[in-house]
Amino acid sequence: MGKKKFLSWAFLLLLLVSTALYGCSSDNGSEGGEGEGGSEGGSTEEKTLIFGRGGDSVSLDPITVTDGESFKVTKNVFDTLVNFGEQDTEIEPALASEWTPSEDGLTYTFTLEEGVKFHDGTDFNAEAVVKNFERWAAGDGEKFPYYGSMFGGYGDEEGNVIESVEATGDYEVVFTLKRPQAPFLKNLAMSPFGIASPTAFEEAGDAFGDNPVGTGPFKFVEWKRNDTITIEKFDDYWVDGEPKLDQVVFRAIPDNSARLNALLSGEIDLADGITPSDGATIEGDENLQLFERPSMNVGYLGMTVTREPFDDPKVRQAVNHAIDKQAIVDAFFEGRAEVAKNPIPPVISGYNDSIEGYDYNPERAKELLAEAGLADGFEMELYAMPVPRPYMPDGQKVAEAIQKNLADVGVTAEIVSFEWATYLEKAANGEADAFLLGWTGDNGDADNFLYALLDQDNVGTNNYTYYESQELHDVLIQAQSEVDEDVRNDLYMQAQEIIHEDAPWVPLAHSTPLLAGGKNVINFKAHPTGSDKLASVDLE
Repeated sequence: MGKKKFLSWAFLLLLLVSTALYGCSSDNGSEGGEGEGGSEGGSTEEKTLIFGRGGDSVSLDPITVTDGESFKVTKNVFDTLVNFGEQDTEIEPALASEWTPSEDGLTYTFTLEEGVKFHDGTDFNAEAVVKNFERWAAGDGEKFPYYGSMFGGYGDEEGNVIESVEATGDYEVVFTLKRPQAPFLKNLAMSPFGIASPTAFEEAGDAFGDNPVGTGPFKFVEWKRNDTITIEKFDDYWVDGEPKLDQVVFRAIPDNSARLNALLSGEIDLADGITPSDGATIEGDENLQLFERPSMNVGYLGMTVTREPFDDPKVRQAVNHAIDKQAIVDAFFEGRAEVAKNPIPPVISGYNDSIEGYDYNPERAKELLAEAGLADGFEMELYAMPVPRPYMPDGQKVAEAIQKNLADVGVTAEIVSFEWATYLEKAANGEADAFLLGWTGDNGDADNFLYALLDQDNVGTNNYTYYESQELHDVLIQAQSEVDEDVRNDLYMQAQEIIHEDAPWVPLAHSTPLLAGGKNVINFKAHPTGSDKLASVDLE
């Protein structure tokens, strides 16, 4: 065959192939037609999950934040050295395939996964792990709050439990501790300690949280403030078969009713912050499914003990007796919560069930106020949360109920509120007389509640009450350093007795948070920490 004739046939063949390919192409949401299934018989449509949530993230650099809305996203952009179980806090391999602790609990040797890439194409290795920990240890409580809360301090500070982090091979890292820390592995699995690309955070500096780079199943695409955050499938993800989705869009819809309506209309695929009163609506809709997040939280009223009259334990005990917690749970949680009496939920090992909670007793509250020299009561400000949270679906209404309870014992409470970031900042600065807040456990350990929230080491970070007790501190540090689980549990029971007597909080409720999704959402597993990894989630 001559060259010219060959080219003519080639051109005709190319034209036919091009026409066929053009006929097979389809946009998202197109009607079915010939060839839509592709060569393997599967859909060519991109799978985009739209996740409706109550608020925007603060930053996408996980070490700089403490809020759940940030971790919802970063959990899917970053991996940690070790993982929690699918719906529990048991430790499993992640970026570290295995680890060996020394007999004295002072050394942990981690073997890392090989061939893992960061989203910017750089290599994950032992040196990258070292640089992440060096970065965190060089910070402070304002910059990297969780590092100090979980590891006791920064740099050369006496409290910093981590002595050194060394790369002893390309894929081997050795952690040396100053003292044993029982929850060490669980701390490493927490969302704040996602391993970031050193190249990226060194280049970006403080702006790294606007353009995060990890090794996770999804990579960052775009952030429209107070609207949406978009992440997309990382094609070189190191776990075979993940992720299933092509894209996830986190959409901020602060109003509970608007978020529910968006789900009902199909605008979003998944929604968190479903109020207990709307649970029946979801269960009655054949196109939807209701998800219960395993309960591991506490909602509470905190009292700033450095502000009068809350510097007097009798006043704090009086407030505990004044509040009808059962009525609050009945009115606002629709049976999906239990009354709290301790700062940790009953599912946490070391929970002290023998403590008798402060009963609803207005007369006893008046007696305690009189003993404190406040027989005629006093005036105060009560901070009400402006956003729904898993541990408190409606902070404003709960504040109104507390306001009435306090009025019954002669205390006049003025309810105030602020934008969420300002609310947290003012409370952290000790500016509130009393404030509504809560906590979802990060790792399933009592230390993550009692030490993180109420120890004197964490005043001004996660300890918003400014409560300090040397007796409590000594017990909590001993519990941290103890590897015998029974001994640890005894110590945490002692700690709860101290806290109960000093009463810096009114523990209100342990809730079962609700989420909902369309029937087309497959394999979504709500995690008790509130940080849901979406790598195995699919849409049908």
